[in-house]
Amino acid sequence: MTNETHVWWKESVIYQIYPRSFADSDGDGIGDLNGITDHLPYLAKLGIDVIWLSPVYQSPNDDNGYDISDYRAIMEDFGTMEDFDRMLATAHRLGMRVVMDLVANHTSDEHVWFVESRSSRKSPYRDFYIWRDGHDGEPPNNWESVFSGPAWEYDEASDQWYLHLFSRKQPDLNWENPQTREAIYDMMRWWCDKGIDGWRMDVISMISKDQRFPDGQVGPDGYGDFFPYVVNGPRVHEFLREMNQEVLSHYDLLTVGEAGGVTIDEAKHYAAADGSELSMVFQFEHVDASLNEPAPLVGKWGTGKASMPKLRAILNKWQMELEGKAWNSLYWNNHDQPRVVSRFGDDRPKWRVRSAKMLATCLHMMKGTPYVYQGEELGMTNRHFSSIDECRDIEELNIWHQAVEELHMVTPEQMLACFDHVARDNVRTPMQWDASPNAGFTTGNPWIAVNPNYAEINAAACLADPDSVFYYYQRLIALRHSMPIIVYGTFHPLMEESEAIWAYERRLDGQTLTVACNWTDQPQPCPLWDDEPGTFVIGNYDTHEPGILKPYEAYVTVR
Repeated sequence: MTNETHVWWKESVIYQIYPRSFADSDGDGIGDLNGITDHLPYLAKLGIDVIWLSPVYQSPNDDNGYDISDYRAIMEDFGTMEDFDRMLATAHRLGMRVVMDLVANHTSDEHVWFVESRSSRKSPYRDFYIWRDGHDGEPPNNWESVFSGPAWEYDEASDQWYLHLFSRKQPDLNWENPQTREAIYDMMRWWCDKGIDGWRMDVISMISKDQRFPDGQVGPDGYGDFFPYVVNGPRVHEFLREMNQEVLSHYDLLTVGEAGGVTIDEAKHYAAADGSELSMVFQFEHVDASLNEPAPLVGKWGTGKASMPKLRAILNKWQMELEGKAWNSLYWNNHDQPRVVSRFGDDRPKWRVRSAKMLATCLHMMKGTPYVYQGEELGMTNRHFSSIDECRDIEELNIWHQAVEELHMVTPEQMLACFDHVARDNVRTPMQWDASPNAGFTTGNPWIAVNPNYAEINAAACLADPDSVFYYYQRLIALRHSMPIIVYGTFHPLMEESEAIWAYERRLDGQTLTVACNWTDQPQPCPLWDDEPGTFVIGNYDTHEPGILKPYEAYVTVR
């Protein structure tokens, strides 16, 4: 028997909705809150416990809603606060909780706090943001923003520079200022009192900066790396413990921090079992593994594909080392990570469904809270980009300008090939509901083009096929709800020498769950059930051949 504390968010499966691309109810080509409400019964049928909404706040939309101009208003594209309240009430009535996106590292430059902050050096809001003097007309340091170019923007009126680790329209908040922190906490209480059930915290590992603001190591494009001075910064755990004391501990919430650059040792603080900070964090080690095979052309941009043994070593390590100390989040893709069946699986028509089910099994049988990104349960794939004109994401547009047009580091063809592999727009194409025009997403002109394969891959087709990816996800979710060993059992790796099979056991109260997944398109020997066949739990073939795993076969038993 483990000593694991039983709480609802450990037993839940979470579904991420990217509102702009989920369902458009009014024909303007943009997904909205009423579209979400209309499709909540679909998510209830899947068995989802929690919905995580990417930002729906008022925003000029420089970074698809992650640049917030009013935390207590709804973006007009998405509807009204009344629409939100109706969506929240409907989700609760259907037995689903709703988690909001907390974007508290930065705001929009159109937020009233920043408008006031830049109005004068003497403004009471000046210290809500990070302002510094430059050096001989140059920025305070050499840091590069995540979206390319300098991380500082000059303000002529006050003759100072403000920090923006992302877009220049996303100035970073100054968490060193107690008034800034209290303003954020007050906003969080407002939403919690409205009845939301938790927070996914955007780039939360970056809220504490090294106050020396030193230059970073210079990269090939001439800018410095801010990473060592910002990620897991000096006061980040102090700030989160304060947030917990002031806000989180007063409500029954799920909290997950997006923590790029987080180490296992850091995660033991962020997601400590004592509940002093967050429920769990998103780590990026496994999704970043593919970025160096082969080496990327520039920044994160490459065409590599991580080997299964490399992925296995990373996720097995997280499973083993957080046991009893912190809680894992489990995910393959999200709004920033390309489609899993294209990235880690095999999206060729012959193998797409089998591969999608195998990948789902491999993840959902692990210890932690699983996250499903919209369309993942259909086996949706990356799309092909034939022109920069098809892209909408600021990250893609900026790296194209810098690496293709300005510095000539890569050719247009090379950059587009990279986009096919890792561009964020791969997962932002509209949800594929049916085979009607624009995949049933909108009756208008969609804000970003639908993946052309929607006629074959869509929810209506999946719901009509008992052997679809959708119903396989439904079975995986039902198993997690009915088998405590899947939630609370300890994790034990198997066959770690295999180049083809990812296998492990889960153990709880004398029971053993055995999981094996073939990551190749060839049959592979697998001796795990030679002595003890066990009782079949789930698999993606109708029959299992002893001693063998068929191509992309997943097979699970319990004894």
